[in-house]
Amino acid sequence: MSGETTLGELIRALARRYGDKPALRFAGETVSFFELDRRANRIANGLAAAGVGRGDRVATIARNHPQHFELLFATAKLGAVLVPVNWRLADPEIAWILGDAAPKAIHAAAPFDERIAALLGASPAAPLLLRGHDFASWREAQDAADPAIAVGPDEVAVQLYTSGTTGRPKGAMLTHRNLLVLRTLPPEAQPAWNRFTDDDVSLLVMPSFHIGGTGYGLQTLAAGATGLIAQEFRADKVLDFIESERLSKIFIVPSALQMLVQHPRAREVDYSRIRTILYGASPIPLQLLREAIATFGCGFVQMYGMTETCGTICALPPEDHDAEGNPRMASAGKPLAQVELRILDAAGQPLPAGEVGEIAVRSPLVMQGYWGRPEDTAQVLSADGWFRTGDAGLLDDDGYLFLKDRVKDMIVTGGENVYPAEVEAVIGAHPAVAEVAVIGVPSAKWGGEVKAVIALRAEAAGTEPAAVLAWARERLAGYKLPKSIDLAPALPRGPTGKILRRELRAPYWAGADRQIS
Repeated sequence: MSGETTLGELIRALARRYGDKPALRFAGETVSFFELDRRANRIANGLAAAGVGRGDRVATIARNHPQHFELLFATAKLGAVLVPVNWRLADPEIAWILGDAAPKAIHAAAPFDERIAALLGASPAAPLLLRGHDFASWREAQDAADPAIAVGPDEVAVQLYTSGTTGRPKGAMLTHRNLLVLRTLPPEAQPAWNRFTDDDVSLLVMPSFHIGGTGYGLQTLAAGATGLIAQEFRADKVLDFIESERLSKIFIVPSALQMLVQHPRAREVDYSRIRTILYGASPIPLQLLREAIATFGCGFVQMYGMTETCGTICALPPEDHDAEGNPRMASAGKPLAQVELRILDAAGQPLPAGEVGEIAVRSPLVMQGYWGRPEDTAQVLSADGWFRTGDAGLLDDDGYLFLKDRVKDMIVTGGENVYPAEVEAVIGAHPAVAEVAVIGVPSAKWGGEVKAVIALRAEAAGTEPAAVLAWARERLAGYKLPKSIDLAPALPRGPTGKILRRELRAPYWAGADRQIS
């Protein structure tokens, strides 16, 4: 599709053009483009009747499901904002996000609806709770007419929460323009590896509460292709999809790719419909690339981006993937069209090629800002549109971006972002812990994993790390939990008293070209 500048315009145009063609398939159910538009209308009218209007937030807590996209287009038609919440978070984390976003309505799929109901309590001011088990019947009881509300491309459509160094998540506000500016380009304006046809079938397995899931789903639908939704990655199911569902487009993380190539059936499947496999969150090890090329016989593309840039801003194309290895494979590739990159020094001044500094990006993909946090927004987003990513890297003479470290200490593990401050705040509250530092260490399976180093209080010298880990497990999402906790008599500190995480990390990253997972 081309010319549509809002999500409401997009789904209306898709319904007119593709009608009964399958838009989404999930667990034996098929939702056509026409039906997706009709369901969005019904949800929009139901939300409007409950008092949801322009600018209001609507939260959703659910595993991957067609209802995510129904809600996305419904809120878009109202000028409201969808707030997908990571269901893997612990209750206190979810409660904080709901308190920050202050949604007028919450869609909570089973089995999360009881959790959310308990968090909301019996307050008369609690938002409308749309429970998963009766959501479909509620939807079908609403008017199917299009609400026909004029919505502008620079209004916020989605608010995705991303953790920060302060230890609290921030709501990145993504506009209709952010979400669609590149995803609705005609095929001839896309790089060859990113071209879709309406005959394509995409695997939508990246979590819908991440930009990777929502963004890739929108790109699939915008092309008139079919999205095959999976709630979790299972290598055997993906192979089944390739064989029986005509699967042709895949976007996964390298750890999932490794599970595919190691499956006993991997060499028995016909992959002729798959032209390219996209992967993100970490680079692909050379040995895995060799196995993947031998297995799938297709091209591979590494994607680099973040929530605040609405997903991918750089890509390493198939021609730069070499089974024999090459210097460019250590890079994140080159910027996409309409993306400018700079490397900045500590004073915010551009650095020349080859010098390491903070990566900054300017693009129509960059978020509007952080919800309710003008000061945080001003720290990362300049008046002329440059967003400071918090990642450190360099650009070579040919414009390839090489990542080196996390300015903000973020850890990427299995495609999930974890910030040390968030984990440290929990572990540091344990009565036996005097001080704690959380670092990322390399992991062959996950790209990176979380490790904590703690010093115990003198009166609690006999405390076992397992007891601290159990404490954290009750208060943190599973992916944020340290895989291991080491004891130290004291943590290294600099002249100002700041804990030197780099010193703790150094032994684990010795010999690595880039200190980033």
